[in-house]
Amino acid sequence: MRTDYCGLIDKRFLGQTVTVKGWAHRRRDHGGVIFIDLRDREGLVQVVIDPDTPDAFATADSSRNEYVLSITGIVRERPAGTANSKMISGEIEILAKEIEVLNAAATPPFQIDDENLSENVRLTNRVIDLRRPAMQYNLRLRYRVAMLVRNYLDKQGFIDIETPMLTRSTPEGARDYLVPSRVHAGQFFALPQSPQLFKQLLMVAGFDRYYQITKCFRDEDLRADRQPEFTQIDIETSFLNEDEIMDITEGMARHVFKEAIGVDLGEFPRIAYDDAMYYYGSDKPDLRVSLKFTELTDVMKDVPFKVFSGAANMEGGRVVALRVPGGAAFSRSEIDAWTQFVGIYGAKGLAWIKVNDASQINETGLQSPIVKNLTETALKAIIERTGAQNGDIIFFGADKAKVVNEAIGALRIKIGHEKGEAGGYFVKEWKPCWVVDFPMFEYDEEGKRWNACHHPFTSPKAEHLELLKTNPGACKARAYDMVLNGWEMGGGSVRIHQADVQSIVFDALGIGEEEAQNKFGFLLDNLKFGAPPHGGLAFGLDRLVTLMTGAESIRDVIAFPKTQRAQCLLTNAPNVVDEKQLRELHLRLRQKVEGTVG
Repeated sequence: MRTDYCGLIDKRFLGQTVTVKGWAHRRRDHGGVIFIDLRDREGLVQVVIDPDTPDAFATADSSRNEYVLSITGIVRERPAGTANSKMISGEIEILAKEIEVLNAAATPPFQIDDENLSENVRLTNRVIDLRRPAMQYNLRLRYRVAMLVRNYLDKQGFIDIETPMLTRSTPEGARDYLVPSRVHAGQFFALPQSPQLFKQLLMVAGFDRYYQITKCFRDEDLRADRQPEFTQIDIETSFLNEDEIMDITEGMARHVFKEAIGVDLGEFPRIAYDDAMYYYGSDKPDLRVSLKFTELTDVMKDVPFKVFSGAANMEGGRVVALRVPGGAAFSRSEIDAWTQFVGIYGAKGLAWIKVNDASQINETGLQSPIVKNLTETALKAIIERTGAQNGDIIFFGADKAKVVNEAIGALRIKIGHEKGEAGGYFVKEWKPCWVVDFPMFEYDEEGKRWNACHHPFTSPKAEHLELLKTNPGACKARAYDMVLNGWEMGGGSVRIHQADVQSIVFDALGIGEEEAQNKFGFLLDNLKFGAPPHGGLAFGLDRLVTLMTGAESIRDVIAFPKTQRAQCLLTNAPNVVDEKQLRELHLRLRQKVEGTVG
C-alpha cells in the first residue's frame, strides 16, 4: 500500500518506513550513489539508493526516466544545505530499501521538464504532455473551479439538470455539427451549440433555478480561445430581473476566484455598451489599460485632410484620437510596426502627432506630416479634448466606425500591454466589469435585414417596446456580458416570455409565422403554457480557467483539445470510416474527379 503521495512526504514522516509509487522523473548517478526523483500528481520526492542495498541498487541502476516504480524506504532529513524550501518534500529524502519496477517505459518523445516544445509535438504526444507539472496544475485547477461553481450554485438553490446531446438543428449563429440518423434515413440530429432552448423549457416546466456544466459544439473557424467543442457553465432562473441575475453570478465569480487562486475581484462596475464602444472601441474592454478614445468626428468634417474629413462625413464614419502619455519618445520603427498592426483590422494607415510643445498649435509644437493639413481650430480641439501634454503622442483612427473601433481598440491594448506599465497606464491587476444595455439588433448591409445581436429570444427593455416597430436599431436589450481583463467570461439576457412581444421581435427580424414555427416550434408551443419571466447567463469554463492560469490558449486547460484546424493529433480524428458504416447511415461520399465534384 502507498503511504502517501510523493509530493506530500514531509518531516512528519521522519524515521518512518514509507512506500511511494510513481514515475522516475529524473535519475542521477553520483559516484556510486543513485538518486531518483520520483513523481506523482502531487509532486516529487528525492530517493537515495546506495550500494548497501544491492537488490534495490541494481534495480535503480537499470531504471530509466518514466519507469513506473514502487519504492519502500526510511524517511530522513536531507544533508545540510541541500533542502528545497519550495517543495513540501524538500527537507527530506527517502533512503530506499526496496524498489519494484511496476512497468518499464519506452524513451519518451521529450523530457517532462522541457519547456521549448512546439504545440504540434505536445498535442501529438498529449498523454506525455499531460504529465508535465504545468498541465497537471491546469487541469486540477479546472476541477477545483468546477467544484466551487457547483457548491456555490447548490447553496443558491440551483439544481443540475442534463439536456440532450442529440437534438434538432436550430439557427444559433454558427454551423451545427450534424449526426446522421441510421434509423431515419436522410434525417440528422445536431449537436447542441448551447442548451439555450432546453433551459428555457425547464423554466416553463417550473424548475425555477437550473445549471449545468456541459459540452457545446460549434462548427466554426478556430482561434486561441475557441474550440469546436467547449465547456459551458449554463445557468437559468425564473422570476429574477437582470440586476438580480448579475448579482448572483457576480457573487459566484468572486467566490470562485477567491477560493481557487486567492484573488479578490471586488465589485464589478457596470458600463453601458454605447460607452464601451465610445471610449474603448470594444464591448469587452480591458480596463487594466487606462487609455481611452477621444471623439473627433464632429470637428473633422471641414478639414482639408481628406482622410479625416471623408470619414467624418461618411454614413457610419468615425474619427477618434488615442493619446499615449510619454509616447513622443516612441521610435519611428515602433510607429511603423503599429501601422502594419492596425492594417490587420482594415485600417488603411495610422496618422499620429507628437506633442513637443502643446502651447504652440503649429508645426513647431506639433510634429507630424498631417499637421499642415489640419485647421488651427481642429488642432486646438485635438489638444484640448485629449488633454495632451508635452511629450505625448496622439494616434488617430478615421474610417467606418467598425474599422476604427477594431483597429484603434486593438492598438490601445497592444500599446497598453507593451508600454503601459512603464508609462503608468497599465496595471497588472484583475479588472472585471459588466457591459450592459446591448443593442437588440444589428443591421446586415449585405442581406438588407436586421439580425439579433444575441438570439431572437432576448427581451427588449420595457421602455423600448415601441421602438421594435418604429426604429429597431435604437432598441436596447436586457442583455449583459461579464468581462475580465478584456475577455468575455460570460454573457446572458432576460428572455422573452410573452407571445405578443416575441411576435413583434420576429417581425423586426423578418421571420414570418411559418418560418418561426418551423425553426422554433417546440419552444414557441410550450411558451404558451404559462411561461414565467426568466433569464440566465452562460460562462465559458475553458476561458475562465485560462484566465486564472495565464495560459496563452484554452488548449492548455483542456485535457484533449483540437488544433486550430479542428483536428485531434493524438487520435488522428477526424478520420475516414468504412463503406459499411456509410451505407448503414444512408450516406454516399461525393468524389472529386478531374478538378470537379461529382
